[in-house]
Amino acid sequence: MSRPAVHQVLATLGYGDAIGNEVLGIRRVLQAAGYESEIFCETADSRLESLTVDYRDLPDASHPDHILLHHFSLGSKASRIAYALPDRMALIYHNITPPEYFIDVHPPLVELCYLGRRELGLYARRCDLGLGDSDYNRQELEALGFPRTDVLPVVPDFSHLDSAPDVMQASSFDDGWVNVMFVGRVIPNKKIEDVIRFFHAYKTYFNPRSRLLLVGAHSGFERYLSMLLSMTASLGVCDVHFLGHVSNAELVAYYELADVFLCASEHEGFCVPLVESFHMGVPVLAYAATAIPSTMDGAGVLYTDKDPMRVAALIDQIASNDALASRIVDAQDAALARLMARDFGGLLLRFVDEIRHAPRRPHPPVAFDFWEQVDEAVHLQELRPYRPAAYLALPKKAPR
Repeated sequence: MSRPAVHQVLATLGYGDAIGNEVLGIRRVLQAAGYESEIFCETADSRLESLTVDYRDLPDASHPDHILLHHFSLGSKASRIAYALPDRMALIYHNITPPEYFIDVHPPLVELCYLGRRELGLYARRCDLGLGDSDYNRQELEALGFPRTDVLPVVPDFSHLDSAPDVMQASSFDDGWVNVMFVGRVIPNKKIEDVIRFFHAYKTYFNPRSRLLLVGAHSGFERYLSMLLSMTASLGVCDVHFLGHVSNAELVAYYELADVFLCASEHEGFCVPLVESFHMGVPVLAYAATAIPSTMDGAGVLYTDKDPMRVAALIDQIASNDALASRIVDAQDAALARLMARDFGGLLLRFVDEIRHAPRRPHPPVAFDFWEQVDEAVHLQELRPYRPAAYLALPKKAPR
């Protein structure tokens, strides 16, 4: 049998994020192994567009012997086209946050997460293999009925942390105070309100010469940010800094200033900032939820009780005891070495080989008018930017 193409399909290819880095890493491995491999997506960061192909061209590249590696985070038009094609498929699951976290904060995302989680279950019949990028994600696929599951681990790329630190703004925090830091998008499942409560207890009862640095974008979640600012003011918490989106060089500077990385997130599929902190030598204190214990791999410090005084006491033990902090960092270095030693490329190629030689599964039925609907959707998509008045005049729902 001639070697098939192995293409990747996803909704959006981002620059510098965990999924984007994994997609590019997979492509390098496949092409180095001699596979034809393209990245089909709906949208891409302008810096990566030249590496992608429009998802609407996927049917022309389709063949029953080809393999699609489908990165699933939310349902998308690209996902549905891939579902209908005859190619073999492995689904790579990056997790979908439960929709209840976004109620009263981001209503459109409630619907998207609900529909995405519902749609995910349909792929159990479609896929030859379900891959989680953590064992926690793999277990979700297994619970949904995927007949075979495994883990394709995240192997982080730390090149964005190799630049010289930009201390222009960060230098104002280099003053001998204890810097407690969290890095991540300002979104509800990260439970940043808990981070603030824990810090408030630490600053009030253990160390008034301390501050909290919250690094992460909040675009689209201004309502949640407003709630956090209001809570901070009502508690009377001082020295809480919402730093927003920062450059890579600024991020390096903040990591170098941090004494403790504090995470209270309740839902993570992997949580890359944890291993970024390992890489930067910052002791990690994290809530033991979802994928976080497996990501930590026995390193750092996990807590299971969200009582603010208990967490504050842990912060104080780490920040005030240099010997303890050094032991934590040594364990984190060992865990990071284990992660980086994983043979990502060899594992990926083994999965591809298994799919190639496995018995073909029957393709689930596709609606008889599916491709007509795709053509209609493309037509409407083209109509929207060029004739917006005509697009807006269309009925919102088809008449019954």
